[in-house]
Amino acid sequence: MPGSPTRAGANLTLDGNATVTPDGLLVLTSRKTNPKGHAFHPAPLPFRRASGKARSFAAAFVFAIVSDYTDFSAHGMAFVVAPSTGFAAAALPAGYLALLNVQNNGNASNHLFAVELDTTQNTDFQDINSNHVGIDVNDLHSVQSYPTGFYDDGAGGVFRNLSLFSREAMQVWVEYDGETGLIDVTLAPVGVAKPARPLVSATYDLSPVLMEESYVGFASATGGINSRHYVTRQLNAGTQAITSLF
Repeated sequence: MPGSPTRAGANLTLDGNATVTPDGLLVLTSRKTNPKGHAFHPAPLPFRRASGKARSFAAAFVFAIVSDYTDFSAHGMAFVVAPSTGFAAAALPAGYLALLNVQNNGNASNHLFAVELDTTQNTDFQDINSNHVGIDVNDLHSVQSYPTGFYDDGAGGVFRNLSLFSREAMQVWVEYDGETGLIDVTLAPVGVAKPARPLVSATYDLSPVLMEESYVGFASATGGINSRHYVTRQLNAGTQAITSLF
């Protein structure tokens, strides 16, 4: 909700509809229509070297999306790196995924990097379908996106489709190489080792995008459909979702 105060929970800074349950489950959006929620590690992390070059980093987390319906959901969630947590008040719900708004979408001044887990096809942003993973840089028109699934190493690398709103927990790995600008995003069901082949990749120099210090967290939004977006646990220790930053 715009203007709502931030709250602390499980070493996270929360706003909007986001809550942390007593057993540590992060709930970004719950059973309400048109809510948005954010959860951030409360302290910024260093994302640029003294030279101005973006540092390499990697993040890993587990999520689940539960819709009131089995064949569609709205609107999705995102892993996000942002220059502050203050952007959240102006960000819109629904198709804007609580990341941006009509006025600032596409602006270089956003200094925002996100990986969207999008469950609605928004033609305004040229979404490829209603079940995709996208790499976003300052804009909800993804730099690159791909239908949700994973490459199964146990079956010779065959591609297997997944549904973001299957109500099943899934793993996500986000990696950025500061030397080459390569961004890799990999998915797999819980219990499956990280596939050798990423789901979606893009080459993009994040040096002019990421600020020297940025906040790491999650954003989520729904529309007129009740959907719950969960971060179920961290793959590695630490609530900041960053497993490697060097």
